[in-house]
Amino acid sequence: MSAWFDAVSSLKAKLGLLVIASVVTAVLLTLLGSAADVSPLLVLPVSVALALGVTQLLAAGMVAPLRRMTEVSRAMARGDYSGRVRTSATDEVGQLATAFNRMAEDLARVDRERRDLIATVSHELRTPLTAMTALLENLADGVVPADSQHLGAALEEAQRLGRLVEDLLQLSRLEAGVVDLDRQDVALAALVEDVVAQVRATGRTRDVAMDVAGDLVVAGDPARLRQLLVNVVDNAARHAPAETSVRITAGDAGTDRADTAGSWWLEVVDAGGGVAPEDRERVFERFGTDGAGGTGLGLAVARWVAQLHGGSLRFIDPEEGHGARIRLEVPGRRATTGPTSPTPVPSAVPSAVRAAVPPTVEVPETTPRPQSGLDAVFGRFWPDRAAPHGLRTVVAAAGAGLVAGIALSFTAVGITWTLVALTCGAAALATARRRREPWTLLCAALAVLLVLPMTLRAAWWVQMLGLVVAAAVFLCGVTGARTLPGILLSGMAWPLASLRGLPWFGRSLRIAGTGSRTPAVVRTTVWSLLGLAVFGTIFASANPVFGSWVDQLVPNLTFNDLVGRAFLACFVFAVTLGAAYLALNPADVEVLGRRRPTALANRFEWLVPVLVVDAVFLAFIAAQARALVGGRDYIEATTGLTYADYVHQGFGQLTLATALTVLVVWIASRRAGDGVEDRRWMRGSLGLLCVLTLLVVASALRGMSVYQDAYGFTTLRLFVDVFEGWLGFVVLAIMVAGAVGRGAWLPRIALVSGAVALVGLAAINPDAWVAGRNLDRYDATGKLDLRYLQDLSADATPVIAERLPPEVSRCVLEQLPDNEMRAEALDDPRAWNLGRSRAEGPLTDLGLLPAGEQAASDVGTSVPVDECSDVWAAFGE
Repeated sequence: MSAWFDAVSSLKAKLGLLVIASVVTAVLLTLLGSAADVSPLLVLPVSVALALGVTQLLAAGMVAPLRRMTEVSRAMARGDYSGRVRTSATDEVGQLATAFNRMAEDLARVDRERRDLIATVSHELRTPLTAMTALLENLADGVVPADSQHLGAALEEAQRLGRLVEDLLQLSRLEAGVVDLDRQDVALAALVEDVVAQVRATGRTRDVAMDVAGDLVVAGDPARLRQLLVNVVDNAARHAPAETSVRITAGDAGTDRADTAGSWWLEVVDAGGGVAPEDRERVFERFGTDGAGGTGLGLAVARWVAQLHGGSLRFIDPEEGHGARIRLEVPGRRATTGPTSPTPVPSAVPSAVRAAVPPTVEVPETTPRPQSGLDAVFGRFWPDRAAPHGLRTVVAAAGAGLVAGIALSFTAVGITWTLVALTCGAAALATARRRREPWTLLCAALAVLLVLPMTLRAAWWVQMLGLVVAAAVFLCGVTGARTLPGILLSGMAWPLASLRGLPWFGRSLRIAGTGSRTPAVVRTTVWSLLGLAVFGTIFASANPVFGSWVDQLVPNLTFNDLVGRAFLACFVFAVTLGAAYLALNPADVEVLGRRRPTALANRFEWLVPVLVVDAVFLAFIAAQARALVGGRDYIEATTGLTYADYVHQGFGQLTLATALTVLVVWIASRRAGDGVEDRRWMRGSLGLLCVLTLLVVASALRGMSVYQDAYGFTTLRLFVDVFEGWLGFVVLAIMVAGAVGRGAWLPRIALVSGAVALVGLAAINPDAWVAGRNLDRYDATGKLDLRYLQDLSADATPVIAERLPPEVSRCVLEQLPDNEMRAEALDDPRAWNLGRSRAEGPLTDLGLLPAGEQAASDVGTSVPVDECSDVWAAFGE
């Protein structure tokens, strides 16, 4: 889809269209959800998620060339210049990609020439070095005498090396374009005579015949022209046979054109073996000659000098049909007047030499990788570990969303809620990086147990609490959280995964990739569904028989239901995909847990506060003991409260004190020193604090028990009892861990024990348990709060119907058929729930629900108002 933007030649215009598409998507979805009466809590995240999806879909192709440039640049840093950026974009990014490709080609050519130069220089240096080494070894060992003949041979090899190095330096300067021409009027005849004399001085004995006019004056750099002529004449003298001569001719170009005035030419002819037409360009390459006594660089340097003067140097056909004829042509006024960088000629290297050169060695990347925008935001907390493309993960998450959109009940929480939760968890666990670790498997098993109350219990608070804790435990399992900060960050990482996983999501869909059939499959699916919907609707309205078939296959959904389920499917898909990405590429949730603060320099800085807290706890325990010894009379005389009110008044504060004690222990253990004395004082002071805290926990639980005996039981009091008991277990675990030195396991022990406590709370059926305890208290004292029993869920219905008289049970349970036991919830198989199923029978027996065939149309028998008024009056309500 991003290819549609390639025709837009402005990056600003593309960004504007991208913003418009995202805003329009979000607005349309918001309007659609509002028209269908979908909850804003569902519309908002889905609209934001789909707007981000549209942004990712359209922007992926826009930034694909930039990502490719980054990859190619990293490869270039390692020595691989073969990468290119392919894009059809015409905007600034596309232009940058074109320039980048040209740069890559230039770098590849320069690198190839560098390797060729190294290969050829190594080849050329090896021969004289080997000869010189062998000769010097013979001289050192006395194999040959140290006479002028052998010493001269060594000197000749050393001079050859010197010439080769000098030519290489000259060629390097020429190739770098740093040579400036000092143009002067040069008498060409005199210059040629000097060159011939210089060549003869090197030992070349061939005769040289010159035919250069004495009055021929040319414009050029005399030093560079001398360098050119020396190389050319020396090359001809080396290849000319004995008893033959080298002929040098020169002259004016002889043109009358004003723009070419001053042009001249020079030819050097020898009677040697000549140069074959197919080799006439190769000999001007570095080390491209046959190496007959030269360095292989002379003609390359000569051509570079010719090009610096704006001229040319080439071999042409000899007039006599044999030998070699090289011609230099230099233009006049068109000659370059400043420093020139001639067009480089690729070097030709013998295949044997080229094969001996190893390819460029890829060195490890030492420079830090450039960070993307999201890498800079998340930093070390959530690095992009190059998670593999997770197309299967995306499909699994989409399947979970589809299951939720089709199967999830809107009437009441039931079996399909558990099914959707298990489907989402399985989709995330299937790709988890730690899915085989015992900790992850334990957390997954606990999560399964925690979502079962949505099917087994009717109490909404048990269902929702189990779902939230199940998600928290599962996230801690897939991230491997070990510390308290790690557990908290695991929960925070889940919503952040929708942002952090966007690049991975784009890679998974391979939006900007090539050779993938995923976009084609998506397009095919969309068009197929569209065709099915359009033509199916037309034919269903045209033919009643066909329409009846469609009615049997397609559920009867209203517009609101259809839109609501679409939003729900998208929401479940998004949250499942976020959890799956978090499992596949876990955030480093222990980034804070691994940072232990520096121990305090003075022991008293942490010890004194702990001892002060110990003293406060001791004073409180003493007060509790005094009240226990004094009994009810002492409490009433001292505080003016009844004993039940006294023990209940401070229960919340005691629970808070217990929780704060855990925090105090955690902070003190992290700030204490590692010395033996520090450890001893820490164990003593914190151990005393834990013992006193356990006494506080026991006091709180005893006080709540007394209060419940006096005023009755509630689900909130039961939950607080369980919570306080769990805190007591955590404190006990702290004492044991401190004694055996296993403090690192405490956060996980606390998490698992809390999840197990919640599973146990759901297992005892808290609403039914509370109803039973209140009825036990009624049997013992005759006191019963019927209004509270009315607030209990359907889980308590069997107990209430069994233990209370029918007329009382009817009044207590009369509101259930209008709430959670309404007809649409009972008739919807997707909302089946064990708690409601068990309550259905007692309510039917009491006449509050219709029985048998009447269930579809009747709503049960209402309880007469007078009857319930008498019941409330009898119980003092």
